[in-house]
Parts: sequence; C-alpha cells; structure tokens
Amino acid sequence: MHRLPPAFTAELRNIVGDGNFREGEAVASIDYGVTPENLGAGAVVLPATTGEVAAVVKCCLAHGVPIVTHGGRTGLVGGGMSKPGEVVLSTARLNRIHHILPVERVAVVEAGVTLQALQVAAAQHRLETGIDLPSRGSATIGGMASTNAGGISAFRFGVMRHRILGMEAVLADGSIYSDLTRVVKNAAGYDLKHLFIGAEGTLGVITRLAVKLEPQPLATATALFGLASVDAALETVRRGLDAEYGHLRAAEAIWSRYFHLTSRHHRWSATDFAADHPVNLLMTLGGAEESALQSELGRIYEAVAAVHPDASAVIAFSGAQEADLWRLREDTDLIYRNHPGAPSYDVSVPLSQVASYLERCLADLKAIDGTLDPYVFGHLADGNLHIVLNKAGTDIPLEKASALDQAVYGTLSETGGSFSAEHGIGLKRVSSLSRLSDPSKLVLMRRIKELLDAPALLNPGKVLRAGP
Repeated sequence: MHRLPPAFTAELRNIVGDGNFREGEAVASIDYGVTPENLGAGAVVLPATTGEVAAVVKCCLAHGVPIVTHGGRTGLVGGGMSKPGEVVLSTARLNRIHHILPVERVAVVEAGVTLQALQVAAAQHRLETGIDLPSRGSATIGGMASTNAGGISAFRFGVMRHRILGMEAVLADGSIYSDLTRVVKNAAGYDLKHLFIGAEGTLGVITRLAVKLEPQPLATATALFGLASVDAALETVRRGLDAEYGHLRAAEAIWSRYFHLTSRHHRWSATDFAADHPVNLLMTLGGAEESALQSELGRIYEAVAAVHPDASAVIAFSGAQEADLWRLREDTDLIYRNHPGAPSYDVSVPLSQVASYLERCLADLKAIDGTLDPYVFGHLADGNLHIVLNKAGTDIPLEKASALDQAVYGTLSETGGSFSAEHGIGLKRVSSLSRLSDPSKLVLMRRIKELLDAPALLNPGKVLRAGP
C-alpha cells in the first residue's frame, strides 16, 4: 500500500488534530459515496476552519502532494475520485451555518453544510434555498457550487451560479480569497467567484458561501399527468407557467420505461390513470392555499384534456400521496440496482428541439445495439434530460463507447444545447469536453488553470485533459 511521507502526515496531524487525519485502514469507516474510487487515495484530512484549510493546502504544496476536495461524494462523473499519492480534503467539519438573515433573504454557510440542513434552517424563517436535489441529505453547498448544480427548480430560480452572492475560497498557494458579498447588485470589478463555481475543485477550495434564499410558499400541490407526446408535455408545462393561481415550482418528465420501473417497484397505481403513456409529467404549484392550488391543477388538466383527450391525471390530496408521486421520479437508484454502473448522460436540449432530439438519439442508440431501450427522465421546464442505458457498465464494449457518446451528444452544441447540463465534467467527461468544446474556450481554461494552480495540485486530471 502506498504511504504518504511520514513528515508530511505528521504536519497534517499537527494542523487538524491527530483524529482528523485518517490513513490506511482508518479510512474504511468513511462513506465513499457513489464510488469506492472516491477514497482511492487512502488518506483523508478533515480541517474545521478556513485557516486550517489554508494550512493544509500550504503543506500539500510544500510536499508536492495533490489534493482532491470532497463534499458529500454524490457526484456522478468521477470528480471526487482519488488515487494513492494524493490526499482527500473533506469539508465534513466545515459544517456551520453562520447566519440566516431573514430580512436580506441570505444565508452565510460553510462549504460542508448539506443542502437539507440549510433547507431546514431556512424553513424556520419561511425561506427556502431556491434549489433542490434528490441527494439533498448528502450533497453539500460547497460541492454543489463546485459543480454548478442545477436540480428541480433551476427553470425558476436558476442554478448554483445564480444562487451564490459571495464566496470564500483557499487558492492553490494557500492564500485566501474572501468576498462574502451579500447583495445581488455588485458591479465592483471582475466577479471572481464565478471562477470557482463549476470548476470542480480544480482552481481552489471553497470554504464559505453567501447564498441567496427565496420566500417559501405557504402551500404546494402536485399532480401527475399522463401524456401522449413531448409536445403535449411542453404544452402542459406552459399552462403551469401561465397558471391563474399559484406559480410553477417543478415540472419533471418521466418517460415510459423509467415510469414502469419505479411504479411497478413501488406498486403505485391510480384509478383512471393509464400506465402506458409515452410521457408522464410531475407538476408542482406553489401558492397561498392548498385547495386552490389543487383546483388550479384540475383546471390545467381540463384544458389539456380538451386538446389531448387521451391524457390522464392524478392530483395528490395529502402529503403521503405527494411523496408517493415524487418517489416515482426520484428513485433513480432502482436503475443502478438493475444495471450496475449503467452509463448515464446528462444533457441540456433547447425546448423547441426536445422531441426531435429524443427521436433521433434513441433511434441512433438502437441502431448501435438493438437491445438498448434507455431510461429517460428530467427537468422538462429547462430541457435538462437524463438518459441512462439499460445495460450494466461491464456490458458495454469499449469499442462502442464513442459511438454511444456520438448518438447522445450529436449536434447538441451546434443547436444551442450542452452535453453536460448539471453533473459537471469530473474525470469521466474530460474527453467529451476536449472533443466538443470550442478550441478557444479550452485555451482560456488552461490559461486560468495555469495561473491559479501552476503545479496542478488541485484535483488533478479532472475537467481538463493533461497537457496542451
């Protein structure tokens, strides 16, 4: 087993305390998250303050030891994977909520605070984060900033880039960048926080953030619509956006194969709701009064059914029913239990092209392998689709991988879409970024990396391909 130099580990222990540096077998008690390779380094340091983070980074720089920063380890593209000779810097002890400022609608938190912890704290002031993810119990605010996470409410409140007002981060030389601005309007020079948002820990270690909050609605109501086409689903979304009462909070599309998987597993069914609709749409409205919101969903269904008489709908009339509906969308682990390591894609498609894109993409995948019938679901209001192959990762021959990527990515960039919507680049999408991005963009990214991390010690091998 590869061991880090004793002088280096002794210095780390002195910085964070003996019990907050773990190596070898002591790492086994830590949850590795999505993949065991996250803890491949076999060494984890857990600083508790920005000052300790800065000292750890300076120590690593002095000894030439690369750093892989971890939040909740929920990333799906290998951004947290580490290997022997590196050290994992965990933000687990940077878990304090410093301020919830109700008048400002702002929270100041450390990077290791989980999304759920912030949601609970904000709710005490009838505020919410404006962003939500199924992994809310594990995903950290710092990690979400590092990947520019999106989630369920992005169409309304934006992605993490739009939620962060200010930031503190430790740079590769151990110096501290601190700009915890708490206001929306800020035209004071370059807005440098955006260098770190979406950089996946390759440019600095985020330690604290000022996060914009939103008023929490007094009530919500949810309905599931069964529809014959993508166009019918988009029309329903538009009716939700134009609701006479309340406002649209979520519009999650579940295509038939994924719907069959989750509804059968959870033994979900409803009277007069057909199980064979090509597209199912989970829609949530927020507003002042639950029964009025439920009535509004009923009016939306009547308007949709007048144009699409084969549509179905079921409205949740209790919290338990609402939870049952959301489980049909959020239990993505079912896919991976059936197909371990299934290749997955996370794309953004302009709304006007979602139907034609899926028709082409799914046909091209089937042409490569006639047994492919992917699971498709996603955030329909902003065009973010998740496509997961119905194959275990070990069942996909390497020689087919590039053809599969081409089938999914196609002409996305040319038509205004993106091959990576909200999961980031990490390790698994480095080649795709290199192949699909504008060359000038890649040159600029490398210049920024060289400027901020010339020794390439921060999350090496992630986002950018090594070398020119």
